[in-house]
Amino acid sequence: MRRQSRTGLAERLRALSAAEQAAAGRVDPALVEEAQRVVRRAGQRLRFSGEVTVAALAGATGSGKSSLFNALAGVDVAAPGIRRPTTSQPSAVTWGPEPTEELLDWLQVTRRHHLAADGDAQALRGTVLLDLPDHDSVEVAHRMEVDRLVQLVDMLIWVVDPQKYADAALHSNYLVPLREYAPVMMVVLNQIDRLTDDERRRTLADLRALLDREGLQPVVIHAASARTGEGVPELRALLARRVSDKKTVAERTRLDVQGIATRLREACGTATAPKVGRASIDELDRACARAAGVPAVTEAVGQSWRRRGRLATGWPLVSWIASLRPDPLRRLHLDLAPRRRTRREIESGIDTRHAPTELATSSLRSMRAIPAAQVDSALRALADEASSGLTPGWTEAVRNAARSRTADLADELDRAIGSTNLQMHRNRRWWSVVRVVQWVLIATVVAGLGWLAVDFALLYLQMPPLPRILWFGIPVPTVLVAGGALGGLVLGGLSRIGVEVGARRKVVTARRALLGKIDTVTRELVITPVTEELERYEDAQQNLRVAAE
Repeated sequence: MRRQSRTGLAERLRALSAAEQAAAGRVDPALVEEAQRVVRRAGQRLRFSGEVTVAALAGATGSGKSSLFNALAGVDVAAPGIRRPTTSQPSAVTWGPEPTEELLDWLQVTRRHHLAADGDAQALRGTVLLDLPDHDSVEVAHRMEVDRLVQLVDMLIWVVDPQKYADAALHSNYLVPLREYAPVMMVVLNQIDRLTDDERRRTLADLRALLDREGLQPVVIHAASARTGEGVPELRALLARRVSDKKTVAERTRLDVQGIATRLREACGTATAPKVGRASIDELDRACARAAGVPAVTEAVGQSWRRRGRLATGWPLVSWIASLRPDPLRRLHLDLAPRRRTRREIESGIDTRHAPTELATSSLRSMRAIPAAQVDSALRALADEASSGLTPGWTEAVRNAARSRTADLADELDRAIGSTNLQMHRNRRWWSVVRVVQWVLIATVVAGLGWLAVDFALLYLQMPPLPRILWFGIPVPTVLVAGGALGGLVLGGLSRIGVEVGARRKVVTARRALLGKIDTVTRELVITPVTEELERYEDAQQNLRVAAE
């Protein structure tokens, strides 16, 4: 029997169960169902005593299987073929007081014989020996019963005779399909009393070569004669050794798990799980940004900042003209002014200071047509990269994951744009300073004009004029008017440069903030589902490696 892996049987079963759940919908459903049956069957078998080993004698009509069964039992339990042509129902013989009733109920074997485990039979204590119906019976029900029990027993002993040991039905229907269970199988060449010594050697050598060609090298071959008893004690001792090492039950279950795990692993593929590349994510973000109108919003941010800056810092006598043009951001309803959060909002931890409005979303949509083709192309490229090298089932699953929430993409992109704080109410303190200075300069102009108006009125009324005050030889009223006007225009021009620099920075800041919101949306609706699917693939691979080793 092959050396056991360090991985425990319980861990293998857990890994297989996790793997079949992960692979569901990604591989052939028949394989998944078979894996589920193996897990369920193993769990049921392991609930019964591991101290009891179920060995079954299987063979063709006339092979002497029932006679060999009686010889191993030491009593006539099964009716041999001289009284009826085939074994119609399975029979069971047990030795010792170990509880076997529930196990036999699970096996659905009703013909039971309990023997004392004393004398030579002491070595067979903890053994359940079954005599199966003939696998080549003309009765379909008999063959179905064989097929059912072959899947359940812990050890298979195939009984052949010198005439039909190479029977194609036996080899093609049972031995070859079950070759992965070779460590828990045995072939007994019965009726050797009919052969001479030379014929025995040649027959056994031919049988060994045939089994080896079929990949059944671990299968032990034993020669016996149920009629004369030759080789029966040795067969009983061989069976007892298999039972006594208490490994056959676990080995059969391990082989069940390993077999289906290997097939599942082949169906899932062994390629390393691809990664979602940064370039593909960036391309998707750019496509979604164009679809969401980010270029239009950032352009509006720059225009709005310039308009507001000119209104705030320009020469008041001419800057009002800018107010005649509509504010681009307010036209989009995207100018979200921060407000103080309520106590309830603070306690809940939810920041709603920049919550979007339905009007903001609708206005933004009305300004653009979503370039769906660009988004679709980026999604397809990302899905192709993320599924590269995977089997068709997993490839389809990754592509479906990439598009699983695209129906929500347009709405979520609009919400992201509408909820972005564009920072339009920050970095404007210097505007207030300039505005105060501008109004001081306006006041200076007004003061100068008032002075000149008083002088004109006094002159008109032929009254003595105000004292003439000069500043560097220039009358002060003239200095106030000209200086205030010129100063306001110069300050407005310089402020315009500052506003332009600020507008460019605001555009960069707004673009960064908007792209961050876009990236959040694409990660939630596209990248996360794809990543979860790839993690599911990795989990399936890891668990199948554990189960199949």
